[in-house]
Amino acid sequence: MAGLSGDGGRPVPAPAVRDHVDGHLEGWVEELAAWTAVPSVSAVPEHASDLDDSARFLTERLREAGFPEVDVWTTAGAPAVHARWPARDPDAPTLLVYGHHDVRAVVPEHWRITAPFSPLRRGDRLYGRGASDAKAQLLCHVWALRTHLAVTGRTAPDFTLLLVVDGEEEIGSPHLADLLGRHAGRLRPDAIVLSDTMLWSLDDAAVCTGVRGAVSAHLEIRGADHDVHSGLVAGAAPDPSAELCRVLGHLHDERGRVAVPHFYDDVRPPTAARRAELASVPFDTEDWLRRTGCRGVRGEAGWSVLERLWSRPAAEIAVLHGGEPGLPSRGVMPAVAAADIGLRLVPDQSADRAVDQLRQWVGEQVSPDFAWRLTSPPINADPYSTPAGHPVLAALDRAVSRTVGRPAVHIGNGGSAPAALLAQALHAPVVFYGTGLPEDRWHDADEKVELRALRQGVETLAYFYDDLPRALGRPPAHAAA
Repeated sequence: MAGLSGDGGRPVPAPAVRDHVDGHLEGWVEELAAWTAVPSVSAVPEHASDLDDSARFLTERLREAGFPEVDVWTTAGAPAVHARWPARDPDAPTLLVYGHHDVRAVVPEHWRITAPFSPLRRGDRLYGRGASDAKAQLLCHVWALRTHLAVTGRTAPDFTLLLVVDGEEEIGSPHLADLLGRHAGRLRPDAIVLSDTMLWSLDDAAVCTGVRGAVSAHLEIRGADHDVHSGLVAGAAPDPSAELCRVLGHLHDERGRVAVPHFYDDVRPPTAARRAELASVPFDTEDWLRRTGCRGVRGEAGWSVLERLWSRPAAEIAVLHGGEPGLPSRGVMPAVAAADIGLRLVPDQSADRAVDQLRQWVGEQVSPDFAWRLTSPPINADPYSTPAGHPVLAALDRAVSRTVGRPAVHIGNGGSAPAALLAQALHAPVVFYGTGLPEDRWHDADEKVELRALRQGVETLAYFYDDLPRALGRPPAHAAA
């Protein structure tokens, strides 16, 4: 094992790490609950002050944890938080941890266990919006650093730790590129850990090695200049809702493939080794249906469920509306129907190219009797995969394996994250570590985090921090003997 304990290069002792985690977990859960109570919803303008409160809460916690440098980075939108704990050796390597403190919007009446911003501890779970996605994931790094220092007796890590905590990840991080550019001189990491991902289960040593890219597009189809009395035109006028449904009905072919021409031209097929690796991940269809709440399995023929999720592109309808849902009928044919379309991309697809392909396909599908418009925000994410065999990935594998007691397997993440942007802007590889689970109900009502996942997360990261300097090729001077 390549971990360091400060006494000749031996691994940091696992019992000491676990004792420290167990002795502090209750207080950490209270800290997480207090942060979860802050409704830092980035998609709703009325929550702007709550995002400020969330940033202030985090800066206070980081200062209390001992970070010598903590500041808030303002943007034209929500604030980000930056922190730095320098190594004792100025030549030591630097690790940057990326996370986010904003959360998704809520529909309060859908929540049953507790109100979304009234966190509730029930047994070994904490319920509340943001508890799993992703406030817990960021705090696990803070708790792990404190554990690492306490167990080793150090006053500073043997690497410089940077935190960048985005306030707009849930709306596509529209100002992250500008932040990274403005502060590039202070951000020169040797590696990046993105903590906004999931585990496979609490009993498997699974390490995420890539995220899919994402494209969001809004399609409007118009059949008239204004809403028209249905008795006046029904049966003779173009119905935009029917046309929208017809078009979207052709989005996939009979084999479950996305029917957009040339969409698969740049798709990099998974290697035989990768397919074998995914096949080794424990998977049971009934268990997956139970954990996700899905009622069946669909998708591209010829590929397993895990391959569809992590190695193949996809298209989905996120929002579909026409008329005035929820209001009494006015007896009109609506002038406009609209849908939000999401595309999930894999290497070597490009978000910009996918938008162009989708737009051309829509133009070929919509009948001439209708006007249409497809818009896409300039904040789409490209896919990203951790370089195979990178020593930091190997260190993370060792840490996860040591915690769970099983060999590490490499999984993916079917969602998206700004990994490609971080890697490109900061010229450093990205690895992924998170504490979420498929059943944590991210973006849905009754989101929760498992306390066992937090315990495992802190333990894993404590081992990872111990191993990191050597993994980056610059072990501490005291370990050279």
